[in-house]
Amino acid sequence: MKQKVLIFFVLFLMVASYGQTTRYIYETSVNPDSINLVSMKIEKTFLDIKGNRSLFVSENKLKKDSLLNSFRSEIKENNRKGDKDFPKQEGKRHIEPTFFEYFVSKNIPEQKVYYYEKAAGKQIYYQEDRPLKWEITQTVEKQNGYPAQKAVVNFGGRSWTAWFTKDIAISDGPYKFSGLPGLIVKLEDDKGDFKFDLVKKIQIKDAFEEPIHADAKQSTRTNFHGDKAALELESNKNRKSMAGNNGGENMGFNREGRHGGGMRGGGHPGGGMRGGMGGNHQDSPVQQNQGAEHFSFGSGSIQNPIELK
Repeated sequence: MKQKVLIFFVLFLMVASYGQTTRYIYETSVNPDSINLVSMKIEKTFLDIKGNRSLFVSENKLKKDSLLNSFRSEIKENNRKGDKDFPKQEGKRHIEPTFFEYFVSKNIPEQKVYYYEKAAGKQIYYQEDRPLKWEITQTVEKQNGYPAQKAVVNFGGRSWTAWFTKDIAISDGPYKFSGLPGLIVKLEDDKGDFKFDLVKKIQIKDAFEEPIHADAKQSTRTNFHGDKAALELESNKNRKSMAGNNGGENMGFNREGRHGGGMRGGGHPGGGMRGGMGGNHQDSPVQQNQGAEHFSFGSGSIQNPIELK
């Protein structure tokens, strides 16, 4: 009897752990100005790991996507009921801007990295084609509470210093960085523009999900910006055409709801890792304009990309 109870307990733990996501939370400091050193902006970024997959996404992005999609769901429900009034909001909701308007998924064992954005409401992605050539040094220090070893690499036009710990045997880290014999607990570039510090580890039972859609546009790293611009240009042409057909109504709205942070199984490239909270139903542009009035996305523009080339 005791043996049966033990077996049941072990199986229960296996099932429970399989359904959970481990979230590593990084305090991320960013210099928003690529020319001048100004006050660093700080936001939290998440590295969610489930099985052999991981997802990198920012907290501010998740909050923004959640609020926007909640509002759009209310609009959709009102339309279903025949109520043409827009949902009443308690004041204008302020949403902090994020420097990470995308998410990155990885197949950890195979060291495959996928970068995802949305353009004109459509998903677009590419597989990173530049392997990281780490130089692991013999320098060992305690970083963010962990015994860590120093490694350096040149990537995206910046020189990066990483500190990884073998105490967490996961070959991964924030953004596109991975491939070291342990988890990256600290990462910064030589220009002082970006810094990631691991501050916390938690378990998430129910990660938010957004499946990668069948019509997602697959691109390459070198063609990505051109393909993204083409999608946006096509969308603008369609919007102008719709505006003409509807008597010149104001149809312009830059859709801000995009990805988020969750995971899901599947055979898509990047395998099983999904963004979360961001729906992909198409609201009418008029509805989108009305919804946008209730949200403030913070001030300032993103001038300093994490990759310079």
